[in-house]
Amino acid sequence: MAQPIRVDGLNVFVRNLRKLDRAVPKTMRVALNDCAEIVIGHARPKIPRRTGRAAASLQARSTATAVRVAAGGPRAPWYPWLDFGGRVGRRHSVVRPFIGEGRYIYPSLREKGAEFEAAMSRALLDAAQSAGVDVD
Repeated sequence: MAQPIRVDGLNVFVRNLRKLDRAVPKTMRVALNDCAEIVIGHARPKIPRRTGRAAASLQARSTATAVRVAAGGPRAPWYPWLDFGGRVGRRHSVVRPFIGEGRYIYPSLREKGAEFEAAMSRALLDAAQSAGVDVD
């Protein structure tokens, strides 16, 4: 499984910027969603399609200090099976080889990690500049 990308001090950074500009948490949330779209855009074409609902179920979910890529849900409850594998069906008769790190999202994060980090850095700098902080 790919290691999550963590930014040390992000909570303190956002909290201090919030003191300068109340709109910073929303700005950060939108910027983090844009960063997650890098991973989603890379993973979506790799997902097998019958109806397209599994690929369409990928979405970014974020707060001011965290972003996640969510997939599946009520419209595509089989997505975890597509991504990780396992046994489903009557008496677990349908088998897909289990891959713990997944087939689509985590490999996309690993492949696009540098681009994701660069976008995250730009987003943090833009948020600071929109709050009126000069950044070198």
